[in-house]
Amino acid sequence: MEMQCSSCNPQSNCASILYLQTHKIWSFKARLSVTQPQQQEGTSRDEKPKLISSTSNPFVKHCLKLRNSSSYRRSHGSALLVGATPIREICRFRESFQDESVIMDCLILPDKTEIPDGLDEFAASIVRVSSIVMRKLSGLQSTDSIDAIALMKIPARFFNVDDDQKNCQKWFPYAHRILVLDGIQDPGNLGTLLRSAVAFRWDGVFLLPGCCDPFNEKALRASRGASFQLPIVSGSWNHLESLKKEFQLKLLAGHPEHEGLVKPVCLLSPSFCDSISDTPLCLVLGNEGNGLSEKSLQACELVSIAMTGEYESLNVSVAGGIFLYMLQPKNR
Repeated sequence: MEMQCSSCNPQSNCASILYLQTHKIWSFKARLSVTQPQQQEGTSRDEKPKLISSTSNPFVKHCLKLRNSSSYRRSHGSALLVGATPIREICRFRESFQDESVIMDCLILPDKTEIPDGLDEFAASIVRVSSIVMRKLSGLQSTDSIDAIALMKIPARFFNVDDDQKNCQKWFPYAHRILVLDGIQDPGNLGTLLRSAVAFRWDGVFLLPGCCDPFNEKALRASRGASFQLPIVSGSWNHLESLKKEFQLKLLAGHPEHEGLVKPVCLLSPSFCDSISDTPLCLVLGNEGNGLSEKSLQACELVSIAMTGEYESLNVSVAGGIFLYMLQPKNR
């Protein structure tokens, strides 16, 4: 239900939507803000909220910009997460680790559907939308399997650092195992690597220039919410050098062994992994097409995965999964 905001000039561009179920007013000006008015007499959380059926609704337009624009996500500090399964995984993470930085602004549901199990207590607001709006927001042709979409705050553990920010202690509370991605452009690969980093208990991810946005819709889908579960830093090689110095990190890089390499290449093996199990390290993985950058080749010790047959290399997310598993921290 759209209504004129009482605090605005009638000629202004402000539009507001009142959701009776949670008594929250979403106000759209230059940025989206949420205010919590006092409890209204005669209303309750059980009351049915008004249905959003138009794709021209200001809230829908805001969500679409979050889905499609990295700069818009950064400026608003929010991202759109599609599907109850990754949303539920993030909620379980918040509950298990008592992490208050994981915040769901609202849960978007199809009209006349139940709130998915395990999500009711985590949603600050419930928004009901038509199937047309649900399809538009999800970016999928069929919404039969889309049972929920969450509007999530980008967690405070995500840092997009500039040249003046070199306080590495704030980036990673613990830095025994850090995954470094060097120009990973495919969001599916990046999301899969983030998911593997969480699964094998790595301490964080460092994104060098050229990497796609970890809160891109395809990256979020592939990561199943892992982007919200570990520290992620986006910075330059200068920042990585500061991180290396601060935590005394060894730099390893995954690279296939072939003729013409100037540097020796170690083989990833159980004995090699055991020999560095207590050594803090960064693992660098390169671009899908071009591999490691020249800087990474020069700065890192190279490690390869033994393969039989005629294949020179593996997909970076597959190779990365093997590296992350073999080099995962022990006794933690």
